[in-house]
Amino acid sequence: MIAPQTKLFFEKLHVIVLQKELIKLTLTNKREKSFDLNKIIITAVELKKGYCLNFVYRHSTKDITKNCEIEEGFEIIQKLLTNEFFNAEIYGNHENLSYVVLPNGKIQIKTAAPSLQKVNSFTHDKIKDRLIDSKENIYLRELGVTNDKWEVRHEMSDKYKQINKYIELLSPEIKELSLKDQFHVVDMGSGKGYLTFALYDYLSQQTKNDVQMTGVEYRDDLVMICNKIAQQSDFKNLKFIKGSIAETSLGKIDLLIALHACDTATDDAIYRGIQSNAEMIVCAPCCHKQIRKSFNVSNELAAVMKFGILKERQAEIITDSIRAMLMEAYGYKTKVFEFISSEHTPKNVMIVGRKTQKTNPNKQVILDNVAAIKKTFGIEKHYLESLLGV
Repeated sequence: MIAPQTKLFFEKLHVIVLQKELIKLTLTNKREKSFDLNKIIITAVELKKGYCLNFVYRHSTKDITKNCEIEEGFEIIQKLLTNEFFNAEIYGNHENLSYVVLPNGKIQIKTAAPSLQKVNSFTHDKIKDRLIDSKENIYLRELGVTNDKWEVRHEMSDKYKQINKYIELLSPEIKELSLKDQFHVVDMGSGKGYLTFALYDYLSQQTKNDVQMTGVEYRDDLVMICNKIAQQSDFKNLKFIKGSIAETSLGKIDLLIALHACDTATDDAIYRGIQSNAEMIVCAPCCHKQIRKSFNVSNELAAVMKFGILKERQAEIITDSIRAMLMEAYGYKTKVFEFISSEHTPKNVMIVGRKTQKTNPNKQVILDNVAAIKKTFGIEKHYLESLLGV
């Protein structure tokens, strides 16, 4: 027999889904702690076969996606909530609804004001239509991406695609964060600010939180220009300051961005994120001189190292692999993927780490694996290790 609270929860869910007001539904707090499946995220999508529910099964090292028809989806959710998870959270256009199974077996249901932006469209093509619109977007015009008619300039079309790809990649990761008011985002080495402005635009539009964002840039002229554009765009909580990645005083950092920070500056940024216990660290590394110069290979791989281009690429792989491993050692669930295809930019690898635990219980195993990699390539020390003191 279904408990009255469970029945009420599913009645509410039916109404929210069928009225197309569901932003997302999350199932968390797994009943069996040893299971690899950690969380399920459910959203509504409009496919060729009709209105459906999209399930993302989030495991420790992979995500599995499945689309179901509405009624089938309801049945799956009910089974999952009965057998697999203790908690569920509905994020709707007009309210949030939480379902919690307490330790004594009783069920608690609470409602709260909506915390995410309303859903107006469920089509998969919505992202293709661009998350960052060119129309009447002042910062894009002032940065030269669009003209006075809000049309994307032909010579800036690749930059516009890069901006949107960046937001498209980060948006699902950001939605998994527990954003709080005064959430502080720092963009280290913000440069001309293309991606800084775009991320602030997205965050201020997509969340109801009071997001504070700081762009850190060493060049005075760019700091001045970007602050002027921020004022013109009425981006009140976005500011740009002069400083270096390693030394600038920034206070608590909740989301750290470092795109194309050259060589060990990427390590400085990762270290600052770990130091601040940031909820997410996002890097697109540039140059890998420290490791390339450190190679001292005396084994079979020495033949590979005599080819300059292959040595350079190997340095990139080893440098970024160790970065990702060290982030995992400090409690970050890390992904490494292509930022944007190399036809648009050669600097196309992105590392994203989302904080999931205080420290990884397998920290020593990870550090031992890092040591084995260094031994294979004759590397004495990775710069990030020196910063972390490991």
